[in-house]
Amino acid sequence: MGRQNSFRIFSYSGIDVFLHWSWFLVAIYEIETRSGRYSSVAWNVLEYLALFLIVTLHEFGHALACRQVGGRVNRIVLWPLGGVAYVDPPQRPGATLWSIAAGPLVNVALVPVFLIAVAAAESAGLPSRSHDAYALLLTISKINLWLLVFNILPVYPLDGGQILRSLLWFLLGRARSLMAAASIGLLGVAAFIAYAVWMQDIWLGLISVYMGMNCWGGFKHARHLLGIAKLPRRDGYTCPSCNAAPPVGNYWRCSQCGQSFDTFATGAVCPSCKSQFPATQCLDCGRQHALPAWNSGTFVGSFVSHSPTP
Repeated sequence: MGRQNSFRIFSYSGIDVFLHWSWFLVAIYEIETRSGRYSSVAWNVLEYLALFLIVTLHEFGHALACRQVGGRVNRIVLWPLGGVAYVDPPQRPGATLWSIAAGPLVNVALVPVFLIAVAAAESAGLPSRSHDAYALLLTISKINLWLLVFNILPVYPLDGGQILRSLLWFLLGRARSLMAAASIGLLGVAAFIAYAVWMQDIWLGLISVYMGMNCWGGFKHARHLLGIAKLPRRDGYTCPSCNAAPPVGNYWRCSQCGQSFDTFATGAVCPSCKSQFPATQCLDCGRQHALPAWNSGTFVGSFVSHSPTP
């Protein structure tokens, strides 16, 4: 769920927040179906907006924590099933763990805030003076708690599943930890789908399908990483981001002619069309760096799979 079919609603600290167009359709449906809970539909609108305010704060928790550990993040996308912060933390278990855990920690921090607010409202007699306002406050408090509990379930790709993966990373390594978390996640997704069918809950079903697609993607990526880990490595070069040595072989592809070649063996020049490339992509972590940042040898160019220098 990227920028396509979304529009920017605001920016904070260099992080753009986008809203997907389908959010409005689902909002209208949800507000209308719950219109009897308050004396006016305006309260339903406030409830729905409060839900996504909490989701936005949760995603900013991920984003700002990722920035704190030296990662990259420039956008958050809100859509009917929640939000996505496009974080790219350094490929280290500790950095990834903090980037993921910071989202649920925002919800943890909000729990006492809402408890104090509810207690203060009761002391002020809000239940009798404005039942709708008190009901809204209680509902928002429950929404935050529900989001916290749901997100920390150890089912990949939920935050809990990714936290589990980060913890396993310390013991099993990057690829095997992802394989273990994705395998557990697939079992969890199957349970979610079965529960959604039993409850006849269409939204839980949609969330489960979306989770399943991401979980399967993580499983395939883990298999890819395991395959890469077995490749022979080139001495004298290490990725500045993850410290992995690049594999020996024709694993980079020229974006101009499609020729596969070993960029470290050719000085970042495609042997077929002679295109030269400014940065090389690490096959382990996906980051791109200029070859001098990798190089302890004599080459001065590198390769990137996007566009060559003129």
